[in-house]
Amino acid sequence: MNDATLLERLAAYAPVLGNGAVMTLLVAAVAIVGGFLLGAVLLGLTLTGGRRSPLRLAVVAYISFFRGTPMLVQLLMLFYLPSALGVDLPPLLAAMAAMALNSAAFQCEILRGGLTAVGQGQLEAGAVFGLTPRQVFRHIQLPQMARAVWPAVVSEAIDVIKNSAIVSVIAVADLARAARQIVASNYRPLEVYVATGLVYLVLTAAVFLLGTWLARRMAGSRHASRAVIRRNAIRKT
Repeated sequence: MNDATLLERLAAYAPVLGNGAVMTLLVAAVAIVGGFLLGAVLLGLTLTGGRRSPLRLAVVAYISFFRGTPMLVQLLMLFYLPSALGVDLPPLLAAMAAMALNSAAFQCEILRGGLTAVGQGQLEAGAVFGLTPRQVFRHIQLPQMARAVWPAVVSEAIDVIKNSAIVSVIAVADLARAARQIVASNYRPLEVYVATGLVYLVLTAAVFLLGTWLARRMAGSRHASRAVIRRNAIRKT
């Protein structure tokens, strides 16, 4: 084996691995966005009613199930349960739904932690300085919540990308399945899986760098929020 031959083989793998990487990103993006939206809804349900509210207890059970059972089991349950009920669920849709439902349980807890980032005194101070409830939410509550939960959200996005490898078991043509297909054709597992690992590393590094850049942008918005509060305070005086 020489370097030229190895490089030629890696170049031949690139289109297949590239297509798999695109599918991995698609599944992960849907899971993250869907999980965030569902997680916000779940958090809202836990904040309504008392501690013994049926809705709150249902959400607690949901979170306990999805955080306490293996992702692979959840995926297979969601894939085979519709079939048992006579519904033909496409593998890609089942994969996206399972990943989103799992991520929602974790993101609900992330958002719950973000609620503690803003003290009640700050909200009351905003009202004293003449801010409307919408301005208080936009300039005081939302920026602080976003900065508090952002590192955890980025970490969850990276975890989703890595965990998405399991969707290949239900024949979704993601990066992991693309690697197995290549290995089945050339019987060179070491170099194929090393190349696949590097692709996953590039994807997660890109998410981390994007998250870091957005975090800096959010830090800049803090100064804009302070300027709004100062302007309202000057007008009030």
